[in-house]
Amino acid sequence: MTALTARLIHDEDGFIVSAELVLIATVGLLAMVVGLSEVALNINNELEDIGSAFGSVNQSFLVRGSRGHQGSGEGGRFQDSGDYCDRSGNISPGSPSQGEN
Repeated sequence: MTALTARLIHDEDGFIVSAELVLIATVGLLAMVVGLSEVALNINNELEDIGSAFGSVNQSFLVRGSRGHQGSGEGGRFQDSGDYCDRSGNISPGSPSQGEN
């Protein structure tokens, strides 16, 4: 049993292959980190575009009242004011977050 253990400890047959695998795994991991950071940046840009599109929707409306022979109905009105972040391009990487005014 001790001879088998000693042979196993001094066995270096797979050393070169494992060192190459560690190098390949390191390069692959670094490539994944760079790729995922680009994916995160592009997702943030697309979400900013969607938010700008929602912010640019005009929400104001006007319903005129009506009058007839024996009655009348009042109209309704709503005016939308522009928010702080309604413009496009308000999000940039590394900028501190700000709330709406």
